[in-house]
Amino acid sequence: MACFTFFKFMMVLFNLLILLGGLTLLGVGIWVHVDKGLFLQVLSPFSTLDMQFVNVCFFCIAIGGVLVLLGVLGCCGAHKGSKCLLLLFFSIILIIFIAEVAAGTVALAYSSFAEGILKAWATLVLKNQYGSDPVVTKIWNSTMIELNCCGFTNYTDFTDSYYSEQSEGSYPPSCCQLDTAPCSQQQAWHSAVQGCFKQLLKALQKHANIVGGIAVGIGGLEVAAMLVSMYLYCYLDNNVS
Repeated sequence: MACFTFFKFMMVLFNLLILLGGLTLLGVGIWVHVDKGLFLQVLSPFSTLDMQFVNVCFFCIAIGGVLVLLGVLGCCGAHKGSKCLLLLFFSIILIIFIAEVAAGTVALAYSSFAEGILKAWATLVLKNQYGSDPVVTKIWNSTMIELNCCGFTNYTDFTDSYYSEQSEGSYPPSCCQLDTAPCSQQQAWHSAVQGCFKQLLKALQKHANIVGGIAVGIGGLEVAAMLVSMYLYCYLDNNVS
């Protein structure tokens, strides 16, 4: 009985934290969606990127809604001793856990395939839309400046592109080490600035331990939540029977 009370308390406390986190994300998402102007004004000192192109509000609302649902199910299930709610909580956590494992496995197994698809898409965008679409141009300029890179693979992504044709064969300033304008093909070749995909991979590899630790921590919490909810469910089932 003492063990059941302890796990019940931990279950309620854990899900209260999930509920608070979900409400926070939900509130931020709604705030961003309703008042984008103020949100951009608050974040402007901390970011050089144009946040208007990042729809973080929908992501926050979706994740916040799921966390609120999980928090309510877990709290009510543990506090009221509802087997139905505990089983539903366990099932949702299990589905999320399986989806995360499957996504990670697919990402590792088909990383080269995914890179090929991403490269084909990015190259097409750079060839046809960079320089003609203000949104695409702004995003790529910000990315190349932040990561100190040029194109997706390298400067050749801009060869025979719309931008190159309109600027008399020149390349974006980020493709030259001296960041000069105009940046000729010869200068871009000598500069040998790496593509943004390689720079992004380097940044991920540099923080691989942090990313891996967060992933393991989240997975551990999910497993612990499933074990505790199943223990409470079995305890209640045995008492009823």
